[in-house]
Amino acid sequence: MPTTILAKEPAADTDNLEQLCIDTVRVLSADAVQKANSGHPGTPMATAPMGHLLWGKHLRYDPKDPGWPNRDRFVLSAGHACMLQYSFLYLTGYDLSLEDIKQFRQLHSKTPGHPEYGLTPGIEVTTGPLGQGFANGIGLAIAQKHLAARFNKPGFELFNYTIYAICSDGDMMEGISGEAASIAGHLRLGNVVYLYDDNHISIEGNTNITFQEDVGKRFEAYGWHVQAVEDGNDLAALDRAITAAKQETGRPSLIRVRTHIAYGSPNKVDTAAAHGSPLGVEEVKLVKKFFGFDPEESFVVPGKVLEYYRAAGERGMGMEEEWNKLFEGYKKEFPELAGEYELALEGKLPTGWEKKIPSFRTTDGKEGKLSTRVASGKVLNNIAASLPGLIGGSADLAPSTETHLKEYASFQPDDYGGRNFHFGVREHSMGAILNGMAVTKGIIPFGATFLIFSDYMRPPIRLAAIMKIRPIFVYTHDSIGLGEDGTTHQPVEQLAALRAIPNMMVLRPADANETAQAWKSALQHTGGPVAIVLTRQNVAIIETGGYKTTGDASKGAYILSEPERAPELILMASGSEVELVLQAQQKLNENGIAARVVSMPSWELFEKQDDNYKQRIFPKGLKKRLAVEAASPMGWHRYVTDEGDVLGMTRFGESAPAGDLFKEFGFTPGNVVARAKALLGR
Repeated sequence: MPTTILAKEPAADTDNLEQLCIDTVRVLSADAVQKANSGHPGTPMATAPMGHLLWGKHLRYDPKDPGWPNRDRFVLSAGHACMLQYSFLYLTGYDLSLEDIKQFRQLHSKTPGHPEYGLTPGIEVTTGPLGQGFANGIGLAIAQKHLAARFNKPGFELFNYTIYAICSDGDMMEGISGEAASIAGHLRLGNVVYLYDDNHISIEGNTNITFQEDVGKRFEAYGWHVQAVEDGNDLAALDRAITAAKQETGRPSLIRVRTHIAYGSPNKVDTAAAHGSPLGVEEVKLVKKFFGFDPEESFVVPGKVLEYYRAAGERGMGMEEEWNKLFEGYKKEFPELAGEYELALEGKLPTGWEKKIPSFRTTDGKEGKLSTRVASGKVLNNIAASLPGLIGGSADLAPSTETHLKEYASFQPDDYGGRNFHFGVREHSMGAILNGMAVTKGIIPFGATFLIFSDYMRPPIRLAAIMKIRPIFVYTHDSIGLGEDGTTHQPVEQLAALRAIPNMMVLRPADANETAQAWKSALQHTGGPVAIVLTRQNVAIIETGGYKTTGDASKGAYILSEPERAPELILMASGSEVELVLQAQQKLNENGIAARVVSMPSWELFEKQDDNYKQRIFPKGLKKRLAVEAASPMGWHRYVTDEGDVLGMTRFGESAPAGDLFKEFGFTPGNVVARAKALLGR
């Protein structure tokens, strides 16, 4: 049963400095939300005592260096309560001012409506969609365990930080939190301390209208250490619970804290009205009266409160100084490992790693063919030794996605140095866990599943794009070419959906050699997530020496085969359909029609090229163009012009062998030739 920690006394009055600190955060949060006329005041008011203990006592952090490698990580999974976090970041001395607090939710401010990584100092991950932060935190914890296994040595415990989070009822309702909690329990991640704000209120009212399970027992079943604090205002009980959680190193910890949303608001405490709306001008005045503040003044921070929190921040600076001394000693004892980590801190890859990328010839495949998923597996295993930070796995599909690193162990409770992850059938949490790993210097995470199941991962993919971080998503079985599994597993709209996400780079290579280049492009990419989209079926290994080609897949699109005379039209394709348009080009040539073949593995890379290069590939005067892709045609029209055409999938597939499906849907050399001739009026 969960340990119950009962309150021994009511909350102290404002003569108590700690209570004044807590109440200042409550009032500051209410003021900011009211000024913005938008936001969530209730949860910061309820959870301020938790925040006070974390930033005032338990968290290790340096406000002047938010990226200190061994800092504790705090994740506000209940991102709507962000005024709680902004208040403490300001108070403890991060580069966030009271004026920034006053600009809460305003254009271009550093205090947006939900915490955003890279925008506000001290924010570890972007949160808001409930459950995402919960799973991100598990990724952060996995990263810490792996860094410790790689770099820690006797006498040099470089990485021993803890991941803290505050979660809400909504987080606990979302399925992703259950997936991530299950993984964390299995992995025995004792570096996780989550505080669950059990306030019984959601937007529609009391949570008992939909949510009556015993969360503590559920987490005990996951293998977590569970405690309960029945009064969220009892600092002593909260402190004991957090301390006990830190001491539990063999299991992740959950502390259920019974709170009252909008505590201090006479008319809106314990109501849904305090969840997603300002309290109202008159109610904020009543809140200030309740806590002993002047109701006519706003954004008041007593001097002794600021001194208290700034002193807490300064303690963290001392912790970092001690760590820096430790690292200097480490550099002398273990110069190679230290150099490896310093390189990762700079965002650089080891020198010469790309030399390990294999090239492929027709003799490398069966009858000159090799699926791009198999080629990807060969590339991964070739480069793994040169990239020690490259770690990942799949959602129970490693044999199918070819993502197993053969020379390395699995990441398990008895071996956190393992580089193969087993996420189980949990695509959603896999994506969010990868995001938590991706924001950790020294880790290059990848995760794999079938392309169709990218739909399960859409929220973490989008958040990775918002954060401009680079998890690598490996998606195989990319079209009707997967065959007999049928419509439920055959992607149609997924490629278009992924390409529609800002900051996302999608790579769909045509053959083994383009796959090798795709991995190179992915690992050199910055500023967003990468999806490498691969075939189940074998495709021809294209030896470009047999074609008149510009041959540079790194530019996103290139002339794979130029006809001997001036082209009359362009055939463009990605992935497995490139082989098809090459065959069609040959048939068109036999019919006296000169066609250029453009392989286009990545629209995003192509759009980064200068106008001269784009004109070289797609001349303005050459408007007869046919795009071929076994997916939704959406998006191709900007490349084919109004005089072109697209051969794509406009309905779902069927269950049949791949060869039969390609014929059924018109992906044959004969049909490509017919469509090309129609464009030319032949």
